[in-house]
Formats: sequence, structure tokens, C-alpha cells
Amino acid sequence: MVKHIVFWKLKEEALGNDKAINAQMAKEKLEALNGQIKGLLKLEVGVDLSKTDMSYDLALYSEFANMEDLHFYDQHPLHVVVKGFIKEINCSRKVVDYEI
Repeated sequence: MVKHIVFWKLKEEALGNDKAINAQMAKEKLEALNGQIKGLLKLEVGVDLSKTDMSYDLALYSEFANMEDLHFYDQHPLHVVVKGFIKEINCSRKVVDYEI
């Protein structure tokens, strides 16, 4: 199984919205992918509550059977649309993929 974890720091304002609205929109768009893409076993999104200097604003946790499924998800048209939105609202991204 492959775990895919992503953290984003969001811009204070983007696309005419403040950070809080964009975080909620990104969460909804990502969570809507559940059950829509073959190979995506689990996906959850959290908006940071701590608001510290070390915090990132948004976290994605997802699971795939293997790296091929993760690559399929990454290129899937539904995910590509969401990636485009998130690219516009974030200023920093960190990712870790690992296998268990």
C-alpha cells in the first residue's frame, strides 16, 4: 500500500477569496474525488487548526494499492482540474509518498 501525504501553505488571498475560503473550497474539491478515480482507496483532507508559524494550512492524506495507482490518480482529468485550482491558491507544497 502507498500512502500519499501533501501539505500546502496557502496565499493570504487568491482568486478573489481569503485563505479560509480557499482552504474550504480545496477541501471540498479534493474530497469530491473519493469514489471517482480508480485506485484511490481513501482520501481525507484537513484544514489546520493550530495556526502556528510552523503549520501548513491544508493537509491531504490518501491511500493507493501501489505507485501505478498513484500515478493514474495524479494524471486523472478530475484530479488535474483540482490540482489547477490548488496551484493558484498555494505558495508552498510538501509531499511524502511511502509504502507500507
